[in-house]
Amino acid sequence: MNAKGRQQPSNHGLGTKAVHAGQPVDAATGAVTLPIHLSTTFAHHPLGTTRGYEYSRSGNPTRAALEASLAELECARYGIAFSSGLAAITAVAMLAPEGSHVVLEKDVYGGTWRLFSEVFSRYGITITTVDMRNPGDLAAAITKSTSIIWLESPTNPLLHVIDLASVSRIGRAAHALVCVDNTFATPVGQNPLQSGADIVVHSTTKFLGGHSDVVGGAILTNRPDLAERLHFLQNATGAVPSPFDCWLLLRGIKTLELRILRQSSTAEKIAAFLVDHPAVSAVHYPTKELRTAAGGALRLGGGVVSFEVANRSTAEALLNHLELFTLAESLGAVESLAEHPASMTHASIPEKTRRTNGITDGLIRLSVGIEDPDDLISDLEQALEHARSATGQPSHAVH
Repeated sequence: MNAKGRQQPSNHGLGTKAVHAGQPVDAATGAVTLPIHLSTTFAHHPLGTTRGYEYSRSGNPTRAALEASLAELECARYGIAFSSGLAAITAVAMLAPEGSHVVLEKDVYGGTWRLFSEVFSRYGITITTVDMRNPGDLAAAITKSTSIIWLESPTNPLLHVIDLASVSRIGRAAHALVCVDNTFATPVGQNPLQSGADIVVHSTTKFLGGHSDVVGGAILTNRPDLAERLHFLQNATGAVPSPFDCWLLLRGIKTLELRILRQSSTAEKIAAFLVDHPAVSAVHYPTKELRTAAGGALRLGGGVVSFEVANRSTAEALLNHLELFTLAESLGAVESLAEHPASMTHASIPEKTRRTNGITDGLIRLSVGIEDPDDLISDLEQALEHARSATGQPSHAVH
């Protein structure tokens, strides 16, 4: 199927879509696993006649399969794949007219903040950051030149849950595009287009790939005008994933639902453990109560947990003593990761802004993998006790 073709989502369940969408049995050989089309160019015969592909930057059969799969997962009609999550965000930002205004959720990935504030600001784009949990603050931030409303839900790294339907209504009234980064929730957790969003973006590097072995991004939409422009930008800027990267993502997507359900279940248990630990001052996780209060679009809590300890020295002692959690950036893979937002994923945000937004030096973000939940909790418990001991805090018995 040509990547530029219109997609009509099926009525199948998400687990079925993850296994089959965009990945039929190969007609030529009967291969159950989709072939990787590595060719950079495709024959014209006769002149002016092709089989739907001309040059691999403009369109590739393996990429088309990935785009069809992603569109199905997000209940979208169009999918456009990119070489990274930031490449996808860049393409969306290019939709903003020169001199226009963007309203940005204040708790976002540091790379997103950097792109809008330090790159696109040079092209006359201005930004205002607000806490979009408060619709009134969002409405007050909109101006006559607002072209894009950009948010994550859950947010990164504080995992705030935002009412997508309310934001979408405000966006429609302002004639602004509502763009939702759905990387943390994944299509298993929510489908923002069904809540009224215009565009959904993913860093496919994370949960969709799921194995820490591929970098990618994607944009999904139901609007043909946006799809046409985004396909143009994909080709014109050349930020496309390789056929092998597309194949890796298709392989990872097959187990998406299984992984997310496991990771979310374990993350809930970890959050409950952390809430009761005396060394932990705050836990951030999208509980059922928070999800319901935000309109109920988010169906589960997901595989990311953030929590706070006393200060940076405590956080460092904890992170350096973890055994099963790997201290590394990124998230969403089968192995569990831990990171320090203030010095890693959000270091590009000025310290004063970080603190204002609630990103303290004692904040730790966990990406929960598919390991045994009790083993992960035991690892956190021993690391917390080591941190308490190293920083002179009273001991807490390890169970």
